[in-house]
Amino acid sequence: MESDEMIPIETKYEGEDIDLEDELDEVAELPPPKKAKTKSKRNLKRHLGVCPRTDTRDVGQLILGQNAMSVSSPKFDPAKFRELLCAAITMHELPFRFVEYVATDGYMCVTAHFTDANWVLQKRVLNFCHLPPPHNGVSLFEKVYKLLSMWSIENKIFCVTLDNASSNDVSIDMLRTQLINKKALVCNGEFFHLRCCAHILNLVVQDGLKEIDIVVQKIRESIKYVRGSQGRKKSFYESVKQMDLDGKKGLRQDVPTRWNSTFLMLQSALYYRRAFQHLELTDYNFKHCPTVNEWKKAEKIKKFLAVFYDATLVFSGAKYPTANLYFPQVFIVYFTLKKESDSEDEYMRKMADQMLVKFEKYWIEFSVVLTIAVVLDPRYKLPFIDWCYQKLYGYASSLQYLKVREKLFSMFGEYVSNVPPPSTSSGMACQATQETEEQYANEGSLSMMQEFDSFHSMDVGRQAQKTQLELYLDEPRVDRNAKLDMSSFLEKK
Repeated sequence: MESDEMIPIETKYEGEDIDLEDELDEVAELPPPKKAKTKSKRNLKRHLGVCPRTDTRDVGQLILGQNAMSVSSPKFDPAKFRELLCAAITMHELPFRFVEYVATDGYMCVTAHFTDANWVLQKRVLNFCHLPPPHNGVSLFEKVYKLLSMWSIENKIFCVTLDNASSNDVSIDMLRTQLINKKALVCNGEFFHLRCCAHILNLVVQDGLKEIDIVVQKIRESIKYVRGSQGRKKSFYESVKQMDLDGKKGLRQDVPTRWNSTFLMLQSALYYRRAFQHLELTDYNFKHCPTVNEWKKAEKIKKFLAVFYDATLVFSGAKYPTANLYFPQVFIVYFTLKKESDSEDEYMRKMADQMLVKFEKYWIEFSVVLTIAVVLDPRYKLPFIDWCYQKLYGYASSLQYLKVREKLFSMFGEYVSNVPPPSTSSGMACQATQETEEQYANEGSLSMMQEFDSFHSMDVGRQAQKTQLELYLDEPRVDRNAKLDMSSFLEKK
């Protein structure tokens, strides 16, 4: 298309039928514009073969195919479209509201996390692929297992982390069964499914924030008022300067569907509370400023949500190992929920109770394996677990502590059993035993000495050399604030 004045051609199928051949004839009959070539019809036809507008990739194209709604076939049959759409909804188990929104392609991303020979955390995207419907458990299982087999790592998977969708639960159960049959999982797959901690934490907080307190609504309306016009922004900025506050921090407007944005809104508003109070005195139209007691309540809510916000930031880290950081953060969350459930503030108590129910539902499922991770952190070990459980359960803490210890040694024992035993030269030992037994002609004397041998074996068993795990646990803990350097540990070994 060398002419700058070429007539654009659009594909239409609503309200009228358009014959592009007629359109081309009309274009050809027009007088040629200045500097235009006379072969515009031929050029236009050639362009249609490569024009990207002929393949819009919208939902109609995906369902009907290239021949039903292509540029060269403008006839649109509503009855045929309805029939094919019903077939697609039935075959792919799509929701009926599928026709109300623009369709998007489903995809699946599989990421592997592992430590290399130098104990450096590695993260690799194994596959990023299109995942056509249906997105049920069977389809997910088949796709994931095929991918693991392609990479030849189906025997090297410790756990899989997914969100809370029911189809994910089905796929994980099928994958666990398949890998157990291949004897590829540690502890018979007990720790195989690890739910996304950040996702669970988000569900917990969302449950607690279903009923927002009036002070949160007042702060939200106050920020909307200040940001409503340039004049109000200027008045608020004058109040900020009068209160000698930093105007660069800025106010945050929350999004009700994202709880962390509510925390950030409270944090920013509390910093400017004196500016809001000053604005209330100078602007008679400003009616949403919280009272002194309501600001105190907002401080309590912000402090409560800060615990979850900090934990979410830790869990969302991608460039450092987070398994050992899980238990300390979740312990603080659990302890805070238990404390606030006894609060004298009715709103805080109700919010904590709602969150506690959801939290304890998931705490039971995945607390043990991630508790073991912090035991293997030389800054914490088992004493930290014992202390945390005492804070959470009181006198009943010993049962939880023993459960973790039992699972720890069970997992260690399974790994040890897979290590081939060291080869020993037993020829001299056997020869010495034979020579010693020949010294006793009396069977009674030999029997007595054999009884001593059995007793000695039991004594040696009781005083056997400790395992590497026991030696590690007996060593003094590293300072909790120390920065760990795995290379130094490797050099010592």
